[in-house]
Amino acid sequence: MKVNFSIVVDIFIPLATLILGFVLTRLVERKPKVGYYLGYVSSFTHQVTKTKLNSHSIVVFNNGKKTAKNVRVGHNLLPRNFDINPSKVCKTERTSGGGKDIKFSTLVPNETVTISYLYSLPVTFQQINSQVKHDEGLAKLIPVLPTRQYPKWQIRIFKFLILLGTIAFIYLTYVILSRLIALIF
Repeated sequence: MKVNFSIVVDIFIPLATLILGFVLTRLVERKPKVGYYLGYVSSFTHQVTKTKLNSHSIVVFNNGKKTAKNVRVGHNLLPRNFDINPSKVCKTERTSGGGKDIKFSTLVPNETVTISYLYSLPVTFQQINSQVKHDEGLAKLIPVLPTRQYPKWQIRIFKFLILLGTIAFIYLTYVILSRLIALIF
């Protein structure tokens, strides 16, 4: 069985270059990656006044490698009672559409800010937030589901098994391709 390595190299080199270029671009690229998700939604009845109070939070974060500038959390309706945690300097500004924005001048890499709201009926959480944006575009809404957190030792075993499977797949692909090339040539 004779393998024509020039054909294998002609196929492998451009493919490997494409994958390597994609990976290096993702690793080196310096840009903000701003996202947000709904932290919680809850409702309470005040014991004295029997008033229904609603509450929710929105979590805004920057997972990028560059500082996000002029991060604006848009609101169709901004309740008077809101809290920002951790405490961060911000401004509230009116928008042309009649809503209000909470504006943070910067959100550094790996920074997370939680905004909690408290309001009463007839206002619901769907009526409050509109969108989150920054100088380089819109933030991405992340749908969040509660998930189990596995111990580190289990995650390491999973990673090892995935690596082992990947190596086996690459070897199997090499064997099949070399036999096919031997049959053709």
